[in-house]
This record gives sequence, C-alpha cells and structure tokens, in this order.
Amino acid sequence: MKNILLKKRFLLIVLLGLIAILFFKSDWLASFMYPIHYKDDIRASALTYGLEPHLVAAIIRAESNFKTGRESKKGALGLMQLMPSTAEWVVQKAGFEAVDDYKLRHRADVSIEVGTWYLSSLHKQFDQNVVVAVAAYNAGPGNVRKWLDSGSWNGEMDTVKDIPFGETRHYVQRVIYYYNKYRNLYPSF
Repeated sequence: MKNILLKKRFLLIVLLGLIAILFFKSDWLASFMYPIHYKDDIRASALTYGLEPHLVAAIIRAESNFKTGRESKKGALGLMQLMPSTAEWVVQKAGFEAVDDYKLRHRADVSIEVGTWYLSSLHKQFDQNVVVAVAAYNAGPGNVRKWLDSGSWNGEMDTVKDIPFGETRHYVQRVIYYYNKYRNLYPSF
C-alpha cells in the first residue's frame, strides 16, 4: 500500500513538473505546434518576390499544412494549392520553365516559387495590402476587386466579417492568425 502511494505521489510530481515546463517553455510548445518546413525555399522565394517569409509560410500552413502531394476537391495542387490554370498563367507571365501538374503537386520548391510569385503579384495589384492580397489568393482577384469597388468590403482586417464569401472570410482570418503567430515565434525568419 505504501509503494502505491509513493508511486502516485511520484506521478503527480512528474505531471505537475510537465505542466510547469509547458507554461514556462511556451515558446518551445508553440514552435512545436506551429513549425515551418521548407524554410530555405520560403525565404528564397519571399526575398526574390518582395514578400515577408512569414506570410508565405502562413499561406502554406492554411493551404496544405506543409504537406506535398495535396490536391483539393476543386483541383488546386501542391503546398500552396494553386489551380493548374493559375499556375500556367504564372509560368507564362513570370517566364518560368514549364511546370506540369506533377511538379506543382509534389515538389515543394516549385509550388513555393510559383505560389509566392502569384501572391506577390496580388500584393502589388492591391497596393501592398496584405489582407486584400490574402483574400484574392483565395477568392480570386476579380471577386475581390468587385467587393472593393462596390463597397461591400473595404479591405481592412477589422471588417473581414463583411467579405461576401464565408470560405474567404475564414481563410483570411486563419492566414492572418498564422502570419502573426509566425512573426512572433520566428522573428528572425
């Protein structure tokens, strides 16, 4: 009986110790919960196309959670979940080598470069407004332009609730959450 009580006390002390470590080492826990994979590829493409790597990582987290080989129900491919027609347009505009669906789906570096170029073009198109560029990445620039021109959304984060598409509304909130989380966790990224 005495041994059982000693084991219970020991387990309680270990459990309390683990809980204390989690509270005191919350950055470690947060880094574990919000990892960034393909850092070199993200950093290189973000630098090349004038974006913050945190934003590119946030898009990837929301789109595929850093898993290659993905294809959405709508047919979007790869880490950054680009539609093949969008990827084809980017390849043509940017002058990249031909990118087939296999490369876009399975090669992280290809998906990151093509997706980052596209995000950068949206960022420029919408006057460097990160929130609007993220919305356009999801809903398409034509839809976002209509919302802005009609006044149904003003392009600000505090009025995201006014975005007409529920999917895009939640997508923007999720990406901006990850973007801020990554900026806090990885300030020198």
